[in-house]
Amino acid sequence: MLKNMALLTKFQFNIEKPLVQAAIIIASVFVVNIGSLFVIATGLIEVTHRFPWLNAASFMLFFAVLNSIYSITAKSVPHYWGLSMYSFMIVAGVSGLQAWAFSGIPIIDAGSYMWIYVVVTFGYLVFLTIMAILKKVVAFAEKEEWNSPKMRPRG
Repeated sequence: MLKNMALLTKFQFNIEKPLVQAAIIIASVFVVNIGSLFVIATGLIEVTHRFPWLNAASFMLFFAVLNSIYSITAKSVPHYWGLSMYSFMIVAGVSGLQAWAFSGIPIIDAGSYMWIYVVVTFGYLVFLTIMAILKKVVAFAEKEEWNSPKMRPRG
């Protein structure tokens, strides 16, 4: 029991690192793509031939949100941003290569998924910026001394 708790604590500590987040997302993309092949082979439901691109774009958006939220806890925002940018490029590149390998369709021929990649990339930058501004506002508010309002005499 204690060994499992130590492992869980170590995992929670490491999940804050952008490269660990990227590895988890890339593995998740792969698992879902393998699952889609299983679904296609069994004929349970119809899966579109562009599903791997949908999967890659969805997990990129999930990484963007997850990574942006964890950026609030970063001690050094510029260092975290640097690692985050590289991690996002790795997620976008590797998940795109997986989508191409599983679907056989390059991103140029995948319809609107090329533009979805662009939108998610700019959305990621916006998420990071919002979180950095939010962190600065909270730090400023914590520094301020808040006094209770003084009651004015009536009359």
